[in-house]
Amino acid sequence: MARTREFDTDAVVAAAMEAFRRTGYEGTSMRDLAEATGLGSGSIYAAFGSKEGLYLAALDLYRQSYAVPLTDLLRSGGDAREVIREVFVGAVDEIARDGSRLACLVVAAAMERARDDVRVGQRLRSTTRSLELALFDVIAEGQLRGRIPSERAAGDLAAFLVTSLQGLRVMGAIDPDRAALMRSAEVALGCLD
Repeated sequence: MARTREFDTDAVVAAAMEAFRRTGYEGTSMRDLAEATGLGSGSIYAAFGSKEGLYLAALDLYRQSYAVPLTDLLRSGGDAREVIREVFVGAVDEIARDGSRLACLVVAAAMERARDDVRVGQRLRSTTRSLELALFDVIAEGQLRGRIPSERAAGDLAAFLVTSLQGLRVMGAIDPDRAALMRSAEVALGCLD
């Protein structure tokens, strides 16, 4: 008879997610994961199959916790320019507030794992595509209402803004100076003028 799990899977995945954010996939050992989650490596293997299985679960949780709320905010309605600005200001504030300089797991996964792991690459493309589509919808609506000029294609603007948003996360990991990040965000938002 199989033993039932005696731990909160969501809490374990959340703890692993923070460990991966601190030191990346390669820099996080099974010992680190055991320490972060409070589980032995045998329990981790039994529940997730491997370190990679736990990493994928952590990446999925990160996407749910950070990427989905962004797309939901973009789809919430309101003035296109204001909603997009709110996304950028929120990202800058989050980066500046993070005294630990924890990496954005999507950006970190793109740099460390996407090239070699098909499942990671698929998750990142899906996440990026969802954000880009949400931005596209907001921009296209803003163009229809005359709030955003139509000289540039909504898809091109959306792709540029996703690139800019991820670039802010990278630069914030290097130096989380809010004022500097906001100056860069303002330049990016200038594409909507």
